[in-house]
Amino acid sequence: MRSPLSDKKTQPPPTGKWRDIVGLTVLFVLSACAGWVFERIGAPLPWMTGPLVFTAAVFMGPAPRLVVPTKLRAFGQVVVATQVGLAFSPEALEMLIAFAPVIVGTALTTGVSIFFVALLMTRLTGQGLAQAFMSAMPTSPVEAATMAAAAGVPTVPVIFSQTFRLAAVVLILPFSLYAIEGWPEGGREPVTLAMSDPWHIIMLAVIGLAAAQVFRFLRVPNPNFLGPLTAAAALAASGQGLAPFPPAILALAQIVLGTWLGAIFRREILSSAWRLTLTSALSAVLTLGACIISALGIAALTGVDWRTMVLGAAPGGVVEMALTAKFLEQNFILITTFHLVRIFIFMPNIPWIVRLITRHEQRKTNGENDK
Repeated sequence: MRSPLSDKKTQPPPTGKWRDIVGLTVLFVLSACAGWVFERIGAPLPWMTGPLVFTAAVFMGPAPRLVVPTKLRAFGQVVVATQVGLAFSPEALEMLIAFAPVIVGTALTTGVSIFFVALLMTRLTGQGLAQAFMSAMPTSPVEAATMAAAAGVPTVPVIFSQTFRLAAVVLILPFSLYAIEGWPEGGREPVTLAMSDPWHIIMLAVIGLAAAQVFRFLRVPNPNFLGPLTAAAALAASGQGLAPFPPAILALAQIVLGTWLGAIFRREILSSAWRLTLTSALSAVLTLGACIISALGIAALTGVDWRTMVLGAAPGGVVEMALTAKFLEQNFILITTFHLVRIFIFMPNIPWIVRLITRHEQRKTNGENDK
């Protein structure tokens, strides 16, 4: 039986090239306006959450015949990664080494928490353990889909659940911290294109794009983030860091990321696959809750600030969490490292774990059929 998401009716009909360009231009302009509104009211992570909320509302309402190209997300990833990498000074590296046991322990604890969430989801929904595990494991939707396809796990539910999880973390976590800490008073400084050295900006962009291509050639997971991050961090650690991107470029990158996430939530998908929608929402909430509980426990044992631990253990993408940490004025270098270490621990191991789970499920099914 086909998934409702595989029905051709869920795919937007083709439109003319110029019509697509005009439609996307209008969408991004309106998304930027939504970001500006969120920025003016002091909302957390405004240039991402504003476009995300606006785009999701539009695509779940009028359901425009538009597709936000996945390639556009690469722009946002490269900009954010190079910006974060510039903060890796020699002093910052010493701090990261000092926190290494906590970082590794948090990654392993997060993995165990997510596995138990996957077990619970199989009991509550009846889906396979491999699918539940791939849906809850913090990674990018694209990487998750690739690994799911290689393991023979249905890809569409995994992509949808992964996107739902990212959106939930980006929306729920910052607003929750604001609710606890208090909403800031007054507006923020306006976003401008002011730059100290245009050539530095051009060089930074070239380095980021080149590093992304190198990491893609080497088949490193999440190359659009890890490549630019590594290159920029190496420059900064050597004392040769370049000037950062202007605030307007960083805001534009967030608008692209937020719009891309919001465009996933189409009305026809949510209505025709309501069971999958509820399952994805439940998985996202349980995963976030389990990771937060684990983080608070580690914070109590180690004395590390609980905000740092919650953001470091959150099941969000490294791009989204780096932005969240930077916006909330937390130690975004340390928090980014939490997520990078988790990526390097889990990404090489997820495929064989999924294969092991799949074999176990097959043996269990064959044993029940033989009875």
